[in-house]
Amino acid sequence: MNNFTLGVEEEFMVIDPVTRELKSHQQKIVDGAQKIHEDQVKAEMHQAVVEVGTHICQNTDEARREVTKLRGTVAQLAGDLGLRIGAAGTHPFSHWQHQLITDHPRYFEIVDELQEAARSNLIFGLHVHVGIQSRDMAINIANQARYFLPHVYALSTNSPFWEGRNTGYKSFRTKVFDKFPRTGIPDYFASIEDYDNYIKLLVKTNCIDNAKKIWWDLRVHPFFETIEFRVCDCPMLIDETMTMVALFQCICAKLYKLRLSNMKFITYNRALINENKWRAARYGIDGKMIDFGKELEVNTRALILELLDFIDDVVDDLGCRDELQYVHKILEHGTGADRQLAIYNQNNKFEDVVDYITSQTLKGI
Repeated sequence: MNNFTLGVEEEFMVIDPVTRELKSHQQKIVDGAQKIHEDQVKAEMHQAVVEVGTHICQNTDEARREVTKLRGTVAQLAGDLGLRIGAAGTHPFSHWQHQLITDHPRYFEIVDELQEAARSNLIFGLHVHVGIQSRDMAINIANQARYFLPHVYALSTNSPFWEGRNTGYKSFRTKVFDKFPRTGIPDYFASIEDYDNYIKLLVKTNCIDNAKKIWWDLRVHPFFETIEFRVCDCPMLIDETMTMVALFQCICAKLYKLRLSNMKFITYNRALINENKWRAARYGIDGKMIDFGKELEVNTRALILELLDFIDDVVDDLGCRDELQYVHKILEHGTGADRQLAIYNQNNKFEDVVDYITSQTLKGI
């Protein structure tokens, strides 16, 4: 039987509490955190970013404890330096041109290759790993799970502002990231050999030096026995992060269960799924997406409730029902993007939005 283990990575903003701008922590947060958590805390390409990652967790309870602990550590270390951390997909007004690049050969190599697309990639995401021990099974599940990416993405939307502008999107983060190659919804692969041959061709032709430079919204991880979900904005609240984690775990477990019963979910092509992803980025949970089976537009909230029904028979075995209950709170109170917009509309001040983000990031620690 497969163990649907979990790994969670979050990328945080480092913020000056006076100006509310992004600010380099000169790697001091990473250096301090690594004395406590070793390689669970890492630098990112921009110096005003810090990334944390859990150990392999057996269930959502363990993942929640790790996520909470890591947020607490980096928040404490940032506070000791007179800084704050914030969890959102983009900073509301800081400009990427003012941000320093981390002194590391890998980041300079990426900037040299991708130029402005890399330098402007000042975004913050959530990555969730779900353990799938068979790579044959993993590519099968990944093909089908692509359909549900826009549904979960809509719930995670948390980046309505970019460089001091209301973008009109609930998640502008993916619009920034779209400038990178090998991003977005992945194609269908007929087998794991088909997927591996694709990677080998890219390496052979010097497109990439290894498969970690495939930055799709979902990928069978090249080194771990996991499917890695990368579509979500970094959620503001720990409760929201754990909701996305539970949803991805349940989607994998449900599709696995269907496969063992010689059944499967319909596999839709990338072009169709992209239509729903764009709607999720633009409208979050307040728009409509396409039910491709019925060939109809359907309220996104209704499709998210259908997703909960679809996965319901695996929830109790995984022990994550409490985490999934928070979906209803997001539908009631809005996503991080909705709440950022509400705060901004009170006084038209981006500083208020930053203060709200930094305070909410620490909730539950």
